[in-house]
Amino acid sequence: MTLALSAEHEHQLRQASHGSIVALTGAGISAESKVPTFRGADGLWRRYRAEDLATPYAFAADPLTVWEWYDWRRGIIAAALPNAGHHCLRRLELAVGDQFQLITQNVDGLHQRAGTERVLELHGNIWRTRCTGEHHRVELMEQLPELPPCCECGALLRPDIVWFGESLDPGLLDRAFAAATGAALFLVIGTSAVVTPAADLPRLALAQGAFIAEINPEPTILTPIVHLSLRATAGEALPELVDIILDACTQ
Repeated sequence: MTLALSAEHEHQLRQASHGSIVALTGAGISAESKVPTFRGADGLWRRYRAEDLATPYAFAADPLTVWEWYDWRRGIIAAALPNAGHHCLRRLELAVGDQFQLITQNVDGLHQRAGTERVLELHGNIWRTRCTGEHHRVELMEQLPELPPCCECGALLRPDIVWFGESLDPGLLDRAFAAATGAALFLVIGTSAVVTPAADLPRLALAQGAFIAEINPEPTILTPIVHLSLRATAGEALPELVDIILDACTQ
């Protein structure tokens, strides 16, 4: 697609591209890879809602059912592939190195499968588990050996996901807020920006003087306050947007 940016927007975007660049991604970028949100009418699994399963209380009461749901989800996500949006963010990382930081609300690991290394996963990763006894993390990319899976120490493993009623990792959150504070360019991609504290990040970057560009097919709560809001998917808008950014970085 052709972005048709105004001369002023393109100038501001090019100026901001010389500083630190942060991207915040949400479910929208994964939806382009056919990853469902697992919530609402399209997220029904048996007779349960996601909100009834993704809690520490549900896991304590019935770990087998919770793990059956996550195993089902893992099977769907395993069949998905990174899309153009994921690959464009990897291009950006390769070009600007440690001036780039990706922050994601997604748990599917598609950014890493696209090759991106500088990823802060605010809500965890469905391909990791955490020991409920010793609390260390273990990657389980292959099919689970048993349900529910157990750690070598004998304790149950749980998905390394931030569940309803749980707090985000404070160290990870500190890194995300530090990145937002130092950003010159902040990209908000495929997120409705209503779930805090992730939704606070672009507002913080804006308050610190960053240029904020939003990519979303639908208007969001951020749309009235950002500098640039593109009605498109990540796969549609990012190729040209990243081309502009990278061209500015070489000048």
